[in-house]
Amino acid sequence: MLSRLMSGSIRNLEREYNCTVRLLDDTEYTCTIQRDAKGQYLFDLICHHLNLLEKDYFGIRYVDPDKQRHWLEFTKSIAKQMKSQPPFTMCLRVKFYPPDPAALKEEITRYLVFLQIKRDLYHGRLLCKTTDAAMLAAYILQAEIGDYDPGKHPEGYSSKFQFFPKHSEKLERRIAEIHKTELMGQTPETSELNFLQKAQMLETYGVDPHPCKDVSGNPAFLAFTPFGFVVLQGNKRVHFLKWNEVTKLKFEGKTFHIYANQKEDKKIILTYFAPTPEACKHLWKCGVENQAFYKLEKSSQVRTVSSSNLFFKGSRFRYSGRVAKEVMEQSAKIKREPPEIHRAGLVPSRSCPSITHGPRLSSVPRTRRRAVHISIMEGLESLRDSAHSTPVRSVSHSESFMSRSRSHAADAGEGAAVISDEAYSPSDSVLPTPVVERSLELAISRQINGAPCSIEEEKESEAGTPSVGDVAEFGPDGAVLTRGETPTSSSSETEQVNKFVLSVLRLLLVTIGLLFFLLLLLIILTESDLDIAFLRDIRQTPEFEQFHYEYFCPLRRWVTCKLRWFGTLLIK
Repeated sequence: MLSRLMSGSIRNLEREYNCTVRLLDDTEYTCTIQRDAKGQYLFDLICHHLNLLEKDYFGIRYVDPDKQRHWLEFTKSIAKQMKSQPPFTMCLRVKFYPPDPAALKEEITRYLVFLQIKRDLYHGRLLCKTTDAAMLAAYILQAEIGDYDPGKHPEGYSSKFQFFPKHSEKLERRIAEIHKTELMGQTPETSELNFLQKAQMLETYGVDPHPCKDVSGNPAFLAFTPFGFVVLQGNKRVHFLKWNEVTKLKFEGKTFHIYANQKEDKKIILTYFAPTPEACKHLWKCGVENQAFYKLEKSSQVRTVSSSNLFFKGSRFRYSGRVAKEVMEQSAKIKREPPEIHRAGLVPSRSCPSITHGPRLSSVPRTRRRAVHISIMEGLESLRDSAHSTPVRSVSHSESFMSRSRSHAADAGEGAAVISDEAYSPSDSVLPTPVVERSLELAISRQINGAPCSIEEEKESEAGTPSVGDVAEFGPDGAVLTRGETPTSSSSETEQVNKFVLSVLRLLLVTIGLLFFLLLLLIILTESDLDIAFLRDIRQTPEFEQFHYEYFCPLRRWVTCKLRWFGTLLIK
């Protein structure tokens, strides 16, 4: 009896596993779930824990053993999506940024979005001019420490907070000046709302950068925002396509294509190269989900999307969830007492030292951090100026696109929108797509320079992600390059030939399979008792009679004999 109880408890343990989710305030939520539980079950547990109703903007992100990030699919089993062994560690993040954060119904939702955007600012995903940066940091300061008090806040108090990947003493003084003179009396709720409204007007609001290369081999960051598709290079936004202009997103291997129609029936194809096929597929799925969420009127309009024009080739994916318009309509129906918010302003944070009241918790001194940033940017500049081979596929997309959304639309004649005083260089710990690590010499040099690893920076179990300089160093075919190397045109041509041969072989195999299936179906129909005119004509031909008596009948007798023998064996 005791052994049965023990074996039963062991089986129950095997059917369950622990899962830890790191929340936006850096606290952790741990639960035990069944092995066959789907992603929706875990997400509902977290939302119940946070007392969150406007949950469609959020998602759960995890990283696989190859350091590739993914969004947890709620309709599939958690255990089948994770390539590692339990216990699992994931992160709650904003997946779809609200187009207008001020229109969110509940304060708890605005607070969580505030935490996400503050994280984006700290890790370099949200870029802005110096004047905007000072205002945003002052709002954070007001929300977390309240009004300026000379007794509590001595000279240079703003330098104890790290708002950005790097900033100057002049900017710190400007932040303190705004906090002292312009924000007195603002409550945390008001400061957070002002912060969101300011951030929403920036060009990089809602950007989750995907490092890629264009057809000329230049590094770029692709992103999907509430307003459309964005390409960032240097400190400029070189492409912007509204969601209603994007007609198709497609990928094949490491190559990502964006098809768009602009006014006057102008068709555009943009082509970029991801570092790995897995990274390209993740980029494609993110684009499909964002386009469905922001573009469609109803979730019933969502269709299964294929990455290829042929039904037997490529990946198929379908967005599951409500669209932005439905989310807003559902939020308007919320009628309850506002839930209590436990702000983490004075609680030590592991990834955002800006929310601590006291010395910086950053593991790297600011001077060394600047040296790391400068070295990264030098690497980007050297790679940008280097020569590259002919791209795999030449696509004409020389014109740049300017955002015509929101109130601050730029002049039509301007080529590219300058978004920041600095080049776009998000922290290496938050890039969604890692590449193969470079030599040990680079790793040692990063340690000497004091570059923070991703565990120290993001605390998302995503260590080992290389720097932006590393991300930039792969050719159009995705091969990792050492500094100074350039991909040859022969390798591009070879890859193109290989892709063509693979496509032909795949088409040939599918054709043979279809012919075999049709032949088998025809034999079954002709040997059946169906009395159809064209089947009678086939049965009366000499060829069919010869096939029937010389091949089909002996084969049927042999199969019947074997089945009887197998049945007798089972009975005995």
